[in-house]
Amino acid sequence: MPVSTDRNPPAGRGRTRRRELAAHPGFLRLLSIRLGAQWGDGVFQAALGGAVLFNPERQSDPVLVALGLAVVLLPYSLVGPFAGALLDRWDRRRVFVVAGALRAVLTVGTAAVVAAGVTGPALYLGALATIGVSRFVQAGLSAALPHVVVPRRLVAANSLVTTSGAVAAAFGAACSFALTGLIGAGDRQSGLAAAASVLGSVVIVAVAVGFRRGALGPDDPSEAAQAIRAVALGLADGARAARDARGVVAAFWAVAAHRLAFGVATLVMLLLMRNGLTDWGPLQAGVAGLGETVVAAAAGLGVAAVVTPWLTARIGRPATVRVMLTLAVVALLALGLPMVLPTILGAAFVLGLVGQAIKLCADAAVQREVDDARRGRVFALSDTVFNVTYVSAVAAAALLSPPDGRSATLVLTAAGLYLLGLGVHEIALRRGAPVGDTRGPDGGAVVPTQGGTHPEASSAISTSAVPSASVSASSTSHLPAGPDEA
Repeated sequence: MPVSTDRNPPAGRGRTRRRELAAHPGFLRLLSIRLGAQWGDGVFQAALGGAVLFNPERQSDPVLVALGLAVVLLPYSLVGPFAGALLDRWDRRRVFVVAGALRAVLTVGTAAVVAAGVTGPALYLGALATIGVSRFVQAGLSAALPHVVVPRRLVAANSLVTTSGAVAAAFGAACSFALTGLIGAGDRQSGLAAAASVLGSVVIVAVAVGFRRGALGPDDPSEAAQAIRAVALGLADGARAARDARGVVAAFWAVAAHRLAFGVATLVMLLLMRNGLTDWGPLQAGVAGLGETVVAAAAGLGVAAVVTPWLTARIGRPATVRVMLTLAVVALLALGLPMVLPTILGAAFVLGLVGQAIKLCADAAVQREVDDARRGRVFALSDTVFNVTYVSAVAAAALLSPPDGRSATLVLTAAGLYLLGLGVHEIALRRGAPVGDTRGPDGGAVVPTQGGTHPEASSAISTSAVPSASVSASSTSHLPAGPDEA
């Protein structure tokens, strides 16, 4: 018997889902950890970026900017798969407590290095260690989510957690920029801004100790010594699972195109803010302008959380991806090429919206088209590939960009990458077996079932900025009994 294909759910249904989530104390506590962790990450990464890019006591060029971004992002690519494998073996509550405390120590140490004016390996190794530990916290949050949310609410929970976490990170970055705007952008001031992010670690530890031991999984832990083998096999399994799902392949090509184009656009924007733009009325260039850009991009993320479910419910995921890729091209041509502050902020808003919408569509495709046993592995693989793609695009653009970032060629290249992504997305959709109806209230497929059963979306979702962990199949099967049970 086919399941319901209601494509225009009542407006109150979304509010009901949110009320159910808000009523679950375990979910609210996990969300609090997410917000505190990503706020702290935003503060730390912005302070580090300000120390490298906008510090008047240091010189900066496109290559150093690319190196700084690589330091921020590579832990997500290199640590991510191992985090997924280990978090299916270690008590996640303990991971939060230990990693949160270790993160606080590393944050203070790295802040001291920044304040002392140290450059080179000491600075970058401290940043890599701090962000690498944060990666375990973020991955653990994604893996633990099925333990505090019933399966039928996972998509709604993922959307809320993903977007609110990204907004928290952007708000943290804005706080860091505001602080350095008040106290200055020298070495000591940048170190103080980085140290402020320790508050996020305090939130992680304080909230995590409230969970009982084992409440966040894993349900069936095994020895961590097998992690490396699990990573290798998991990534290979994830690649095979993604290859067999046509909708997933198409969505992943769209995400890859966005990451490439966004990497180029990010480098151009950073260099423009440092060397190529002047104040425009109340809008300011420099570190203040970077803060304004982060706020604009965060606003785009927030709008995407509202627009994407509404749009996919009416035209489906593939059409939503087409709309977003086209919108990105228009934004880069109309708002990116003028290279003045107001249009740069407008482009940041649109690209934030586009990137989040495409990623939500890709995540929904994985949740609906990949079986539960391999879903976490697909997310781990995609996060690794997409972050490496982003870093590679930044590095390539750094070699071609002038010091002030004023390069129409790079902006046109970014627009061309979006167009290329649109073309490859269409080719991928036309290969393989049909993916069925891609419309639904959560932007996921509503597929007729055989035998009267309906596939549940029961895995954690990742973000454009925060990759997810590999989730064991057993961890998504039920909620544990105890004080955190719904």
